[in-house]
Amino acid sequence: MKHSRHAPAVTSLPQSPQDEATGRVRRYWIMMGIRMACFALTVFVTPYGWYTWVFAIAAAVLPYIAVVFANAVSPTTSSTAESPVEQLSAPTPSTPEPAPTADPTIFTVHERSPIEDASDEQDEK
Repeated sequence: MKHSRHAPAVTSLPQSPQDEATGRVRRYWIMMGIRMACFALTVFVTPYGWYTWVFAIAAAVLPYIAVVFANAVSPTTSSTAESPVEQLSAPTPSTPEPAPTADPTIFTVHERSPIEDASDEQDEK
């Protein structure tokens, strides 16, 4: 029994490992940039008030959050490929109408090339 293998749809394939790693590194550096901004705002914004504590806590907590997000696997990754055949149904082909029967009084003349005539003569010999 022959098993048919269908190619997976491009839209159902998971993200390439290199693209996923690049995205995780990009998210890490963005969060570290936000952390550095929070640290700078903690030090340089005066007068000190409640917002200073918010910036300080954010500067202290963001490294942990950045590492957790950088090590997290993308939730859009699927382990199985979806088959486009199951989702799309092809229209049923219509049967062509039979050719009308030829009128016996009409003759069709076919022209033959000299090469075909020569090959027919060789076949007869």
